[in-house]
Amino acid sequence: MKTRKKSKYKHTLINKKIYYFYKITWLDICGDSGWASKSEFDKFMPSRMVSQAYIYSKDKKLLRTFSSHDVDDELFGDRNVYPMGCVVKLEKILI
Repeated sequence: MKTRKKSKYKHTLINKKIYYFYKITWLDICGDSGWASKSEFDKFMPSRMVSQAYIYSKDKKLLRTFSSHDVDDELFGDRNVYPMGCVVKLEKILI
């Protein structure tokens, strides 16, 4: 009988599928409707954000995450979809 190796990463099991928990660093758009000098404008940068969530799916274009789920059903909450161009870093969380 084959035994499954225990994962060292934080995860959840939903309907026989494992979803891993990640720290996601991403860039968020910043906007301003006020007046600014050239030097102020040159310093204006996107915000560097951090989120923590389970990764539902990932491909070359999109990262889909959730933070809540139903224990008895395949229902997901606190969902987000990130364009991969905004994602700076993905770090799998250790237990």
